[in-house]
Amino acid sequence: MESVANQRKSLKAILNEKKDHRRVLLLYGRDASSGSPGQHYLIDQQEALHEHKEALAERDLDVIVLIASDLQEPDRQFLMQSEFKLVPHEDYMGWLIGKDGGVKQTYKKPVPAEELFNLIDSMPMRRQEAQKP
Repeated sequence: MESVANQRKSLKAILNEKKDHRRVLLLYGRDASSGSPGQHYLIDQQEALHEHKEALAERDLDVIVLIASDLQEPDRQFLMQSEFKLVPHEDYMGWLIGKDGGVKQTYKKPVPAEELFNLIDSMPMRRQEAQKP
């Protein structure tokens, strides 16, 4: 699991680098001091995926975690003005991003790993990957 806070690159640049090679589950949440459930949702989602490292790797899926208080303003603007459509008061958001760079699904609560994997496995590109020897 990655955190953009430790990166010198913008979120947009990071996502552009992953395009055509990796899928991304982008997770956004408020920190615990905000009193919102966002931080708990982030933890719950990460714990749900932690036990499935092989399944994540098999699906070329990276998880990027964004904490609202650590997010740089250009990254916040990118999330608000792009297809992510982040609303500033949101406590938690998750976006599944395909290898084509497009948002495939948006989540307002943690999603079970199996549900996430079933969605990915139903995608045409993933089906093609699974057929390759």
